[in-house]
Amino acid sequence: MLGYILRRLLATIPVLGIVAVLVFLMLRLTPGDPAAVIAGDNATTAQIEAIRAKLGLDQPIITQFGIWAGNLLHGNLGESFFFKKSIGELILGRIEPTLSLAIATMLIAVCVAIPLGVLAAYKHGSWIDRIVMGFSVLGFSVPVFVIGYLLIYVFAITLGWFPVQGYQPISGGFGGFIQRLILPAVTLSVIYIALIARMTRASVLEVLSEDYIRTARAKGQVERKILFRHALKNAAVPIVTVVGIGIALLIGGVVVTESVFAIPGLGRLTVDAVLARDYPTIQAVILLFSVVYVAINLGIDLAYCLFDPRIKY
Repeated sequence: MLGYILRRLLATIPVLGIVAVLVFLMLRLTPGDPAAVIAGDNATTAQIEAIRAKLGLDQPIITQFGIWAGNLLHGNLGESFFFKKSIGELILGRIEPTLSLAIATMLIAVCVAIPLGVLAAYKHGSWIDRIVMGFSVLGFSVPVFVIGYLLIYVFAITLGWFPVQGYQPISGGFGGFIQRLILPAVTLSVIYIALIARMTRASVLEVLSEDYIRTARAKGQVERKILFRHALKNAAVPIVTVVGIGIALLIGGVVVTESVFAIPGLGRLTVDAVLARDYPTIQAVILLFSVVYVAINLGIDLAYCLFDPRIKY
């Protein structure tokens, strides 16, 4: 077991290395000049070149990458071109909103999607099943920002139940924190409810045809107990996988949702950094997202080894 964990950990190193190289090269090869953005529209060529030299952008790409990689290995993410602050400090200041939104989103998605999926499997072919599957298709089809603006219009502007935008730290009061988190979390959870509900339905539907389910029914066990203790338990492996993938996919949804609701998290930081051509910040945030993605997939693999005795390592 320990050997398997070490092999999987070692395998993540080249993956993250390739991600770092690709992100660095793509940013440098795309059109646009951070120095020109910082200097402004009325800056002269000499002023722009002076800013490029100050930022180290006049050096060869290989030299720039070597400096960045060396700093990264020493735990130094660099300094933001645009915000004029340490990137580590920027990330620490923005991580609470993103983490809060991600946790709230997955809690809502799991608590709603799994019962819906089990119900759809139990009522297979009925109008309930068709409604759940129709909602799943709709959840996949409608963009996140459309759902966000619709919820803002209905629940914030029309009914006035929630603030339109913004974020309140949990230290500023739990009530205000939750009130400002509900709409963005529900917005972001729709697609994950659809994804998890579909997978739960398919997995439970497959398990319901097994012999031990028929045996449990023959013994007169309550249907709810059969569904959640026997069927759902044995169908949990693919569901856990989808939940893990959903957490990793939150990265893209967080960027859009934080922009719609003006939440000062890592997603909003990424958008601001892209608009400002802030290379160091973009590189650091994308690399952080990549580390989270790889860590989640590693955790899913380890969960298989721990809970499925059929897997050999």
